[in-house]
Amino acid sequence: MNQNEIPILQQPATNNPYMKAASLIRHRIFWDLHAESWRSRRRLRAMLNKFKGKKLVILCNGPSLLKVDFDLLMRSGVHTFGLNKINLLFEKTNFRPSFIAAVNHLVIEQNQEFYNQTDIPLFLESYGTKFVKSRNNVTFIKETYHPAFARDCSVSVYSGFTVTFVAMQLAYHFGFEQVALVGCDHNFVTKGHANQAVVSGETDPNHFDPRYFAGGVKWHLPDLFQSEVSYQMAKEVYEASGRRIYNCTEGGKLEIYERMSLQDFLHL
Repeated sequence: MNQNEIPILQQPATNNPYMKAASLIRHRIFWDLHAESWRSRRRLRAMLNKFKGKKLVILCNGPSLLKVDFDLLMRSGVHTFGLNKINLLFEKTNFRPSFIAAVNHLVIEQNQEFYNQTDIPLFLESYGTKFVKSRNNVTFIKETYHPAFARDCSVSVYSGFTVTFVAMQLAYHFGFEQVALVGCDHNFVTKGHANQAVVSGETDPNHFDPRYFAGGVKWHLPDLFQSEVSYQMAKEVYEASGRRIYNCTEGGKLEIYERMSLQDFLHL
């Protein structure tokens, strides 16, 4: 293995709790000692509470994302967090998000060409060091399997079975006080066992772009129940700190957060 290569962290394929713990600890130590870990932590610490008291819109990837008034977002000047393959939207609008987050390994592999070219600030799971070159706009975050909400993301972040939860933690870390979700349909046409890796069809009916997972690529089926557990955790942490998360999605099936139009959120 090249001395600069970070080994892939995957959930250990064993039922032995001691072997599983040993594997996770080994990967944790390797990452903590790697130069990229220190570079990324410095960037994250510099971002702590940088946007204290401000608003943020998280752009989720459901079909309803296409109903968003992106001209309104651009005029408002509000900060925005794009997720995963948000770049597929770019040919339809001049809008560009303030940040982009991706933690799913398949997404990072499939979208690496864009991640290596963009100047938009990226927050990628440390697995991405195998595919995305280190540069000033790239920050790698370390995934943990411990189910908790990270108020400080410089050490570890729990994925919570959805990249939206990761964006919520980063938003909290950055100091944003009011966060809105758009495009969070929380509903998938494709059915199957949660977290199962499946092969896509010719087009994708589950996301805002039919090319999102299409043409026979692998992707993981959602775990909507565990996602809701994470969303509830985020709601409790935000509200305990006097902050709020709103659901500004047009339609969709997520009812954990107070509903509000995007226009009303921007004028709060």
